[in-house]
Amino acid sequence: MAPGGSILLLLILLLSALGAPALGDPGPLEDVVIDRYYIPKICLREVQMGDFIRYHYNGTFKDGKKFDSSYDRGATVAGVVGVGRLITGMDRGLQGMCVNERRHLIVPPHLGYGSIGVAGLIPPDATLYFDVVMLDIWNKNDKLQITTLSKPQHCNRTVENSDFVRYHYNGTLLDGTPFDSSYSKDSTYDTYVGTGWLIKGMDQALLGMCAGEKRSIIIPPFLAYGEKGYGTVIPPQASLVFSVLMVDFHNPKDSVFLEHLEVPESCKRRAVTGDFVRYHYNGTLMDGTLFDSSYSRNHTYNTYIGKGYIIPGMDQGLQGVCVGEKRRVVVPPHLAYGENGAGDKIPGSAVLIFDVHIIDFHNPADPVEMETVYRPEGCNVTTRDRDFVRYHYNCSLLDGTKLFSSHDYEKPQEVTLGTNKVIEGLNSGLLNMCAGERRVLIIPPHLGHGESGGKGPACSGEGGGENGGFCLAELLLGSCEPRLGAFPHQGSVLCWVPPQCSAFTCLSARGVPGSAVLRFEVELISMEEGVPEGYLFIWHGDPPANLYEQMDLNKDGEIPADEVSESPERCQPWA
Repeated sequence: MAPGGSILLLLILLLSALGAPALGDPGPLEDVVIDRYYIPKICLREVQMGDFIRYHYNGTFKDGKKFDSSYDRGATVAGVVGVGRLITGMDRGLQGMCVNERRHLIVPPHLGYGSIGVAGLIPPDATLYFDVVMLDIWNKNDKLQITTLSKPQHCNRTVENSDFVRYHYNGTLLDGTPFDSSYSKDSTYDTYVGTGWLIKGMDQALLGMCAGEKRSIIIPPFLAYGEKGYGTVIPPQASLVFSVLMVDFHNPKDSVFLEHLEVPESCKRRAVTGDFVRYHYNGTLMDGTLFDSSYSRNHTYNTYIGKGYIIPGMDQGLQGVCVGEKRRVVVPPHLAYGENGAGDKIPGSAVLIFDVHIIDFHNPADPVEMETVYRPEGCNVTTRDRDFVRYHYNCSLLDGTKLFSSHDYEKPQEVTLGTNKVIEGLNSGLLNMCAGERRVLIIPPHLGHGESGGKGPACSGEGGGENGGFCLAELLLGSCEPRLGAFPHQGSVLCWVPPQCSAFTCLSARGVPGSAVLRFEVELISMEEGVPEGYLFIWHGDPPANLYEQMDLNKDGEIPADEVSESPERCQPWA
């Protein structure tokens, strides 16, 4: 053996005799041994002296025998770090931990229970082994932590104290353990803010939110459920994390809110109570969820306003609208469908938003509105009932939708006024016109096509036209009254309207919506003075030159129908 080796052996024997540890035995630990075997990727906060913490642990001896476990008790451990409430080894071993971090701790006896131990549980001078997971960290100086995740571009109003809010949320503990969710109930959480109905932290955290805004909210225990926790899902001294989506909110004192999106430059008249309004709308909740739309039905919503036929908020919101106006009407629930909602699309206590486009409106007492665009100079002769007129027209709805036009045909429209062959409003609008005169007529539905609109021809009489309308003949035959066609009938001349012709005296009403106000641009082309009211008859044979005298049997200057019937061999009324 080399001299150096002998010296080393003697040194080891000497140290052993003096009680020093041999090589390979580290001897008693001086401090806690920490093994951070799992560190989360995100660590927003680390345990510091004076922090309150919640954690789970298993405690064992070196041989693996368990002496304690929070898991076995079914409850986490809560305490304060660094104030002597924990054994020194745990105080040191827990510092710097993140939520969800896991550590193995080896605590020497002098940092554990020392030479005394714990009777019946931990022997004297025992080294303790702990497997710890950190679940929660907070401090008495903590405040709410609010992070805005998303926010609408337009936010006209934010939540204030005493507002009633509807929101969705997911609630978790700080370690991510879920304890509640409104989504799982398929219903928003509805409550007042700032009135003590919520935990203090949530009361504060919801203030200033916009409808549609999303927030992440961390609430320390003293602003949540504190030392008592809540049931079995929220342990004592638990920090709570809420992911909140504000669906809508309102105040019981709210009235209807109006936003004028588009107002026509020319607005001669505004709707008032008692008017009948036709409008299109999209109805949404405050979070943008569509619950109804007239566009989807391709039909306007038609109703009287101010008479209780619609929800109070819309009764108010449509007051003062112009034809063609686009308006946003925000209706609080107490002026809409209240706490019960409506069907499965409008939840209880929901704020409703209507984007409205006014198509037209009228009052049942409205007359025809006439505007003379051009009137020739020296206008001495004007149209009257029974006159035969030719005219051009363009017909449209008040929103500009073209319905029909005489310019689409080869010839102007022709009609005898006062014979119920055109709608009443148009007949009125064609009276007292000069040839060459142009007018704009606004015709309310009760003087137009009424509630039914264009469900068929707009002829008010019966006749031989293929669509049920009377025809106009261009030829004047025999001795018939001008503008009526004539044809032989068993050796006689029959004055009547021919069954086939190129133009009708009535307009086709197809395409006219129910209760629609119509706009006519009319130009009178020509007029012929009409004949007095009378009746049609058949004269057997060739009519004499003095036909009137021959028919006036009692020579009183009048020829009523019953007088004609007295001479059936010569003349008889047309039935």
